[in-house]
Amino acid sequence: MKQISGNKLLVKALKEEGVDVLFGYPGACTIDISDELYKQSGIDIILPRHEQALVHEADAYARTTGKVGVCLVTSGPGATNLVTGLATANYDSVPLVCFTGQVARHLIGNDAFQEVDIVGITRSITKYGVTVRNREDLGRIIKEAFYIARTGRPGPVLIDLPKDVMAELGNAEYPKTVNIRGYKPNTSVHIGQLKRALKMLQKAKKPLFLAGGGVIISRAQEIFTQVVEKTQIPVVTTVMGRGAISTKNPLFIGNLGMHGAYAANMAVNECDLLFSIGTRFNDRITGKLHEFAPHAQIVHIDIDTASISRNIHVDIPIVADAKEAITKMAEYVQECNTGKWLKQIREWKEEHPLTMKDRGIMGPLDIIGEINRQFDKAILVTDVGQHQMLVSQYADITENRQLIMSGGLGTMGYGLPGAIGAKIGNPDTPVISVSGDGGMQMNIQELATAVLEELPIICCIFNNEYLGMVRQWQKLFYGKRYAMTNLKAGALSRRTDGQEYPEYTPDFIRLAESYGAKGIRVTEKDQIAAAFEEAKKNTKTPTIIEFIIDPEEMVYPMVKPGGTLADLIMDC
Repeated sequence: MKQISGNKLLVKALKEEGVDVLFGYPGACTIDISDELYKQSGIDIILPRHEQALVHEADAYARTTGKVGVCLVTSGPGATNLVTGLATANYDSVPLVCFTGQVARHLIGNDAFQEVDIVGITRSITKYGVTVRNREDLGRIIKEAFYIARTGRPGPVLIDLPKDVMAELGNAEYPKTVNIRGYKPNTSVHIGQLKRALKMLQKAKKPLFLAGGGVIISRAQEIFTQVVEKTQIPVVTTVMGRGAISTKNPLFIGNLGMHGAYAANMAVNECDLLFSIGTRFNDRITGKLHEFAPHAQIVHIDIDTASISRNIHVDIPIVADAKEAITKMAEYVQECNTGKWLKQIREWKEEHPLTMKDRGIMGPLDIIGEINRQFDKAILVTDVGQHQMLVSQYADITENRQLIMSGGLGTMGYGLPGAIGAKIGNPDTPVISVSGDGGMQMNIQELATAVLEELPIICCIFNNEYLGMVRQWQKLFYGKRYAMTNLKAGALSRRTDGQEYPEYTPDFIRLAESYGAKGIRVTEKDQIAAAFEEAKKNTKTPTIIEFIIDPEEMVYPMVKPGGTLADLIMDC
């Protein structure tokens, strides 16, 4: 039987798994794999400028295409630079398969050059991780990795590849099937439990759907919308679930949680049945756990058994894939008597509409409103901070729009590489990233990747000269002591006791141009529309649009720290 090296088998495996894009950064322990990839055609190799950005790019590629994102990095620092991205993907249930180089087996454990126990380091933030110790196990392990990454609750898998194992000759066959003892993801819905839940739904006077990221991950938006419209039950979403139903649908109330809409938070507080699908009930949406949805019985559908009743005790647990469960629901649901309940929700919306105070100067709402007007179809990618919450509040997410972000981990630096990965996976769809001036600088080197890959992404920077979200907390709860949040601070401000500051650095426009990208600075409302129109003309070049934002712009509503969903700060 023909024998081939482990390096050749890896390339063969990638092709059989349908991989068409690989995000990779080379090194001594992966140079032979890089050489094999060089000899093949059919898999596009993307060379980013940093491994953390690389894994975010693969992450966004996976989120927006439904495929598994694939990474290849070298051992030691190459591998450890994946850690933040693996944790990001783990929290947000993103299917990744990450291959890390490793020193030869006889050097493992001897503090060899660029040797780390990356499997041990990442054990708590990956769905599965393993070092391949025997060449004959390589094909099986790769097959299992892709299966584990994409099934059940999706997540990142890490495969560590010792250099000598990959050089060794062995079987050329790649397995066709997977059979993992102890890993049998649930693929069915318990009809008895589901019917019990739907009976409760029919009897409830104030029923409410809570849709989380699981609805998006399972691509269940269309069938979920049908269920909602058939039952006439209102919907709130988590930030990760925004888009589970069009934000323009009259039955959509808004996001709930720390920066949720007043009507959405009040609906959760007053409902008598909370029918939740695909959410972990994390602290950002619950507030005080013992006062969350105090009047409601709770139904929880989730593919991950461990997520059910972990934070919030539920009355009816249903372990199932969101789309499978919602599809079954569609067969049984009937219209519910929600007229009075919907009237109450409309009154809450009128009493406290989700809006921003018009301060007479250009603000985030003007920018997001222009994005809504100019881009009927788009993928929006945010970084992390005030701008992220504002986009999650005000961006229209419809059938033609997708919103992605680092939700569970809150990873600054996700925005630009996320936009790159999304555009590579969706070349015909406009991709717009929104970052703060702080987050943008965490992976700004990826402008080189975007330029060289000829990606016409539009990168919006909300520049308020501060780390805005932390500054907001400092303003509200720390007596306006803006410690470590002023991005102009340095030697000059220390020398002058905070009386003098230099010009903002960097000059984002000149920096963009130095990379070969287009740069536009916007300081007034009447410049916004023209800036986006100009950016759309660049069909092979990324565009940075820097919006100069007042540092006093705040994100409201906001739940008070340690408060309930009803403890909302509406404005200051």
